[in-house]
Amino acid sequence: MKEILAGLPWWVKWVAIPVIAVVVFGGMIANAVFFVIGLLFKVLIFVALVGGLIYLVRKFMGTSTSSSRDEW
Repeated sequence: MKEILAGLPWWVKWVAIPVIAVVVFGGMIANAVFFVIGLLFKVLIFVALVGGLIYLVRKFMGTSTSSSRDEW
């Protein structure tokens, strides 16, 4: 690879080639980034809903006796 780029100016290596790569693969890169962000958002919502459910169950169950906990 170094032999191919050996005689080229610096701006071809560091500007033109990365710009071409972003133009060609930009949609795929954007889709991957949006997928990861969407997945993290869904995980956060899941954790918040499960935490809220646990909080509500413990709040409305009140102080239960130890015998009801032994059923598990």
